[in-house]
Amino acid sequence: MSLDATNWAWRKRQVQKKGGSLKPLKKLVLLSLADRAGEDHCAYPSIARLVEDTEMERKTVLKIINELIEDGLIVDTGERKGRTKQVKVYQLVGVNGRETVPITVLLDSEKEDLNSTNIGTLLDIKESQQWNSSNNGTVPTIPLKSPNNSVKESQQRDTESFKESFNESKNKNTWLCLKKLREEIAQANPDLNPMDLFQSSWFEREKNAFERFNESKQLCDDLMVYHFADWLLNAKGKYQPREHVQRANYVGQAQHSSSAAHLTEKQISAFSLKLAHHPEFAGFFARAGESYEQLAARIAVKLSDPSQAKKWESYLTQVGFNGSLRGVA
Repeated sequence: MSLDATNWAWRKRQVQKKGGSLKPLKKLVLLSLADRAGEDHCAYPSIARLVEDTEMERKTVLKIINELIEDGLIVDTGERKGRTKQVKVYQLVGVNGRETVPITVLLDSEKEDLNSTNIGTLLDIKESQQWNSSNNGTVPTIPLKSPNNSVKESQQRDTESFKESFNESKNKNTWLCLKKLREEIAQANPDLNPMDLFQSSWFEREKNAFERFNESKQLCDDLMVYHFADWLLNAKGKYQPREHVQRANYVGQAQHSSSAAHLTEKQISAFSLKLAHHPEFAGFFARAGESYEQLAARIAVKLSDPSQAKKWESYLTQVGFNGSLRGVA
């Protein structure tokens, strides 16, 4: 996933056209695309995946994608992915990635390769000498106040333990490269989000077992990543039935014990946020220009009233409430 793309999608204001889709629905599809975008800000989820993510009908998703293209927010690159080579690759338009510091490299004019792909991106000898004489040989850097050097607040807070433990720089001395692993998994199963595997409770266990299994085979790093992708996909098939049973047991227990006359404060806080992001609910109850936080605050006040919460029980069920409100006599 691309944090830059997700932040861009949240900030992007949607256009409401006559006869077009509701703005919250367009925002939801754009967020789903951004959530699955790579470092190049391209995304290629299948339509089935977008339908599952957004819980919309297939024809609605297709209509919204066409509207996003018309609005200039995404473009069809013409590239196709997946096993059948039919999954469209969309480029998110206008995403600003984090910048890197330019480095000047001097080339020996006698050994310069004119066919190199670097031609046009490096300074030639004369330009380099002129630059060195005027700048005392220092490397140019982006000014601290440059807009390209600004770092979003959310990126500064992105210090979750999972991302710290799997930082690419920490893996430079091992065979595991998560970027290559994501690519291998995406090619094998484009409908699967690799992060679901990386964040699973059994990932570390299977990684250790895989390393022990291949300890004496002396495979190169690329082959280790290739085989580990297959290993994880097979492991998912092994653990998935267990997860379904555990989830079913948990839901059954929750349904058995969650019948209550009213919602708790914790439930009100959680479900008010979920209802604020529910496309159909927000489409009916949101006010013009109202943010998600403002809508959630209004919903929380309403849910504190047991009679009002009972009226919205069908929406509550759609966002994860498994109990039943007994209503007020």
